[in-house]
Amino acid sequence: MAVALRRLREDDAEDVFAAFISSPDMVRQGNVRSQEDANQYVQALVNPEGPHRPWAVTDLDRLVGLVGVTVDEENRNGWFFYWMAREARGRGWTKSAAATVADWALSEGGMFRLELGHRVNNPESGAVAAAAGFVKEGTERAKFLVDGERIDVHTYSRLRTDPWPEHVPLPIE
Repeated sequence: MAVALRRLREDDAEDVFAAFISSPDMVRQGNVRSQEDANQYVQALVNPEGPHRPWAVTDLDRLVGLVGVTVDEENRNGWFFYWMAREARGRGWTKSAAATVADWALSEGGMFRLELGHRVNNPESGAVAAAAGFVKEGTERAKFLVDGERIDVHTYSRLRTDPWPEHVPLPIE
């Protein structure tokens, strides 16, 4: 398997832009509509002074997805997020990457609690959360307004003390 994880780099911006234009649903992941937007998106994530811990999901060292944690140092919590370019979806890579990064965040990353949410009309994201060991905590009713429609959001967490999922971790380069 050529799929691996490595820290996001500034030179990944071109692949980030390609991922954002690969599918209309990527608009929910951030405001990236140009190469300059992609450059700014990546720079914000890789800023060493910032709260983000971004991991590139790579296929032969080309970014095809991203898994990250936005860290709340004071509480040792993290907001967990992930996305995959359209051409890399459906292969199980997001599940493997999310589980590997969550394990890292709750061990070497020093966090105690990870949180995430996904729209109820995106069950694939829920499957990723479950595969990464997250436990559903509830549903936030009518949280997002998407194309004029109110959408509920399922919320999940994973604690350092929860049972860890069985999975084959992706190699970290």
